Amino acid sequence: MKNADTLQVTTPSDREIVVTRVFDAPRRLVFDAHTRCDLLKKWLFGPDGWELAVCEMDLQPGGRYRYVWRHPKKKEMATGGVIREIVPPERLVTTEQFEEPWYPGEALNTMVLVEQGGKTTYTLTMLFESREGRDVALKSGMEQGMEMGFARLDKIFAALGAGSEK
Repeated sequence: MKNADTLQVTTPSDREIVVTRVFDAPRRLVFDAHTRCDLLKKWLFGPDGWELAVCEMDLQPGGRYRYVWRHPKKKEMATGGVIREIVPPERLVTTEQFEEPWYPGEALNTMVLVEQGGKTTYTLTMLFESREGRDVALKSGMEQGMEMGFARLDKIFAALGAGSEK
């Protein structure tokens, strides 16, 4: 099993990015951290200094979600999409499109959570409409931004007493 705190990014096809990371927390808590706005606002992906100012989520198939990030010195960034599939606490499939697109088209994001021994392996598969979209995302610094958010999430889990060191 992978070590916690190690973000792995792979490109299994010319349109996909797969992100894998292990969290020292039970699957239900990792799922909640990705689907509850009160938790998302504390950590959601992004470099330090950004705030998730708007979080709206209708957590059902066909429901919509919208996130708006703000930074005191940068332009606001917003994304949203449709929830295609939800199987708590193991799977969430959503579309993603930025309101001011920085990559072409829409992405289909599939999050899968697998728990073993109190740790949860998070796998996010992002399927882009084109290779260009995937490549722009890869060059955006998304890996570093995601890891900064995940480091904040680790602290939340530790504060809640999650993980194998209870």
